[in-house]
Amino acid sequence: MGLGSELKVKMAKRAALEVKENMIVNLGIGIPSLVPDHLPPGFPVVFQSENGIIGIGPAPGEGYEDEHLCNAGGFPVSLMNGGCYTDSSIAFAMIRRGKIDLTILGSLQVSEKGDLANWIIPGKKVPGMGGATELASKARKVIVLMTHLDKNGGSKIVKECTLPLTASRCVSMIITDRAVFFIENDQLILREIFNPYTLKDIKETTDARYILSPVINYIG
Repeated sequence: MGLGSELKVKMAKRAALEVKENMIVNLGIGIPSLVPDHLPPGFPVVFQSENGIIGIGPAPGEGYEDEHLCNAGGFPVSLMNGGCYTDSSIAFAMIRRGKIDLTILGSLQVSEKGDLANWIIPGKKVPGMGGATELASKARKVIVLMTHLDKNGGSKIVKECTLPLTASRCVSMIITDRAVFFIENDQLILREIFNPYTLKDIKETTDARYILSPVINYIG
């Protein structure tokens, strides 16, 4: 079941609150790519792409796309003033040296301890994990944006991942279309819930064990 555009916007808007001034940020494809739309105009942040762009600007208008300029997901982008191109070795060197302050990724599963599984879809051919392993392992903060349930209605926040791991114990925050969890000291903490969902809804649709924050905020 596809996720409605309104819910995608809510998720991206919440994730944008985690982007701080002067960060270097890498965004995954899908919902994470919507995050820049919810930052104030002129917000001082640098978006980096593992295919070799430092300083990604907004998506170009129709008819202004440059067929040679796209992000890691293959979508057209622009270059902000002061931005530059590199080859992939430089882009990955930035990631592997820990120069990325924040990466926001999609995922298929996240365990209650922060293990990430986001690169292989059972029964489908995929080209590989791309930069996911390096980003998940080396970025200073990893946020996951994903639907709460998979296409079969199963929880994507699980006790233990059943899919191949991208990286272990790397996720510090999960934003789904239903709730926001933080992972601290190997413990999953529910802190926010998107309206109209309730504590009961989250309990019934989350396989992982979690605790409640002393204060639960309701969003939207």
